[in-house]
Amino acid sequence: MIRVFIADDQLLVRQGIRALLEVEDSIRVVGEAGDGGEAVERVPQAAVDVLLLDIRMPRKSGIEVLRELGTRGALPSTLILTTFDVVLDGTRAGARGFMLKDVSYDQLIAAIRAVAEGGTLFQPAVTERLLRAAGAVHVGMEARPERLTEREIEVVRLMSGGYSNREIGHALGTAEGTIKNHVSSILAKLGVRDRTRAVLKALEIGLLNPR
Repeated sequence: MIRVFIADDQLLVRQGIRALLEVEDSIRVVGEAGDGGEAVERVPQAAVDVLLLDIRMPRKSGIEVLRELGTRGALPSTLILTTFDVVLDGTRAGARGFMLKDVSYDQLIAAIRAVAEGGTLFQPAVTERLLRAAGAVHVGMEARPERLTEREIEVVRLMSGGYSNREIGHALGTAEGTIKNHVSSILAKLGVRDRTRAVLKALEIGLLNPR
């Protein structure tokens, strides 16, 4: 059972998401918050697996919620739900991915399951627009870290979709151990310590821009 907490200042949005999620037998909504301060108070008490978090909320922003819960060691796997183009700060603060609020039901369920299992979930189709708004896209080649191989880029793209090493290996027809080695190489080349930061770095240097 995946325990989900919804933090959004719009009541109708919360009610709509809850109604959708309660159709799934494997997902249970364990709490809601209408502002960031309420989220900081309630999430640590709710045994949450996945936090669905809006960024723009009263009292405390979603970014502040991420940072405060992270400082307390109480930050669950978090998926940002947003209608506007400010997500990089959120993922840097600890979110494991983002989805736009016009996402389909199936995409939302898949995203919740991916982050609940420790994966990351980014949407390359909207990433270029988001990064351009943040002034982080089209970094010059001289600013790039050590160049990734074509296979490593394929692995990073699948990592950005929240896939595990086993699922990536299956998709690429490669042993799970080989994928683990690729991931280790990717982290070293990008100069990061985990998969989420690897995806963020790949986004920033344009590796995941739509082809």
